[in-house]
Amino acid sequence: FMPVTLPDVSNSEVKRLLQIQDKLIKTVPEVSHVMGKAGRANTATDNSPISMLETIVLLKPKNEWREGKTKDDIINELNAKLQIPGVTNGWTQPIINRINMLSTGIRTDVGLKVYGQSLDSINGVSQMLKKQLEGIEGIKDLYVEPITGGKYIDVVVKKEEIGRYGLSVDDVNMIVESALGGMILTTTVEGRQRFTVNARFAQDFRNNIQALKRMQVQTAGYGPIPLESVAEVKISEGPPMINSENAMLRGTVLFNVRDRDLGSTVEEAMKKLEASVQKLPKGYFIEWSGQWENQLRANRTLKIILPIVLVIIFFVLYFTYNSMKEALVTMITVPFALIGGVYMVYFYGVNLSVAVAVGFIALFGMAIETAMLMTIYLNEAMQHLVAEKGNSKETITNADLREYVIRGAAQRLRPK
Repeated sequence: FMPVTLPDVSNSEVKRLLQIQDKLIKTVPEVSHVMGKAGRANTATDNSPISMLETIVLLKPKNEWREGKTKDDIINELNAKLQIPGVTNGWTQPIINRINMLSTGIRTDVGLKVYGQSLDSINGVSQMLKKQLEGIEGIKDLYVEPITGGKYIDVVVKKEEIGRYGLSVDDVNMIVESALGGMILTTTVEGRQRFTVNARFAQDFRNNIQALKRMQVQTAGYGPIPLESVAEVKISEGPPMINSENAMLRGTVLFNVRDRDLGSTVEEAMKKLEASVQKLPKGYFIEWSGQWENQLRANRTLKIILPIVLVIIFFVLYFTYNSMKEALVTMITVPFALIGGVYMVYFYGVNLSVAVAVGFIALFGMAIETAMLMTIYLNEAMQHLVAEKGNSKETITNADLREYVIRGAAQRLRPK
């Protein structure tokens, strides 16, 4: 479960949200364990801001679930329980989520990347695209990755005032740096390790704007004066995190696909956007990403691989039999195996994916293998028949043919 909230959320509020969500998730009978995480690990592969929570939900074995419940039912039930104002829900699988984030930068099934020159304009375009995507069947957890809304403390030095008090910009900056960021006083050496010793104001003296404004700045001729006398201290809005790709600023509209296959959902979304979004501002463009990007790449590869696989199989058969006729007869089993595979996919309600396509390639191999072995054993049976009765329609009757065909086929029946 990977919900996101507003970028300017505080540590304490994220902690409270996480605890509430985990308690609600645990109320569903099928849930075995819940473990939530806020913030990020100190690694380049984990770029999640504090506003993005992450909860691993471990389900009980299927035989302990309520009767008739499926995984989708459980997700829908959890989703209904977790409708918290200011939080947008997202559901995914742990491993594919990590792979998606590392390979495409998208943490959901599908993402619409918006490239441009200005963060405000990218945000405007992203919000417009989100409105167009609302209501399309299969699209769930739709939201725009926040580009604005981060909070910053701005300290703007009043240059006329600092001149009056005989201060420089560096003097004021030094006070701000040492009070808020921390100043390195010394380094301690403990065995082979070195640690810096920092000093800064205690939290009570820097936990609100008024406290910062009252910070003392030492002057030579006028004694200590408050910081607000020589600088404007204010909270301003800005980007919580700046994302860029291919040397361009990037925003994203994210969504998952549930209760429908990925391909037809994205195609419908594309058609709707083409019809409704006629023109983007100059220098702005959009790009589909996430699992859709992977599926397109895989489909292109499969279009090349499938014909090559069939050609290779045909040549292997031809060199095995030394007969074009027998190679073609064996190849006829492929479309019949395909029909069975399509029926199985249809009856089980499985959506066509890369894994299913790879399965069909394996199916071709199995079908050819069984047909090839059957043909070899039938050929051997015919050779025995010719050896016993000669190769003539005067000496071989239909009853003989039937007997030897059944004998050859029966030898392969058990292995098949």
